[in-house]
Amino acid sequence: MAHTPVNHPARPIYRAIGGLTGLYLVVFGVLGIIASAGNEVLAQDDTRSIGQGTNLGFSLISVLLGLAVLAGTAIGRNIDVVINQWLAYLLMAVSLAGLAFLRTEANIFNFSVATVIVLMVLSLVLLMVGMYGKVGTDEEREAFEKARLVL
Repeated sequence: MAHTPVNHPARPIYRAIGGLTGLYLVVFGVLGIIASAGNEVLAQDDTRSIGQGTNLGFSLISVLLGLAVLAGTAIGRNIDVVINQWLAYLLMAVSLAGLAFLRTEANIFNFSVATVIVLMVLSLVLLMVGMYGKVGTDEEREAFEKARLVL
C-alpha cells in the first residue's frame, strides 16, 4: 500500500516549488559566502545573509544542499522525492539543533532565530514537495486511490 499520493495532479507545481527551494538555498549560500569572505569557516560573529545569521561553513553547506535539491528536481524520476524527503528531515534536525544551541558556544553555524525559522519552513516545504511529487504507474495510482477510499 502506498503512503503518499502517486501521480498527484499538482505534481508539476510541487516540483517547481522544490526547485525554488533549492534555488533559495543556493542564493542564500552564495550571498553568505560573499558576506563571510575572509572570516574563519565556523566563525561566530555578526555575519548575515538575507537577514539570517550564517558563517562560511553553513553557507557552503547551504550551497551544496541547494544544488542537491536542484539536481534532484532536474533529474526527476522519483529521485527528487527521495532527495527532498531526506533533506527535509536533515534540515529539521539541523534547525532544531541550532535552536537548542542558539546562545551557546556550540552554535558552530552562527545561527540566529531567523535562520532557525527559515530552515524549519524550508524543511516543511521540502517534505510537502517530497510527499506530493511521486510519479508512478497507473496501477500504483489506482492502488493508492482504492486504499484512500477505504480509509
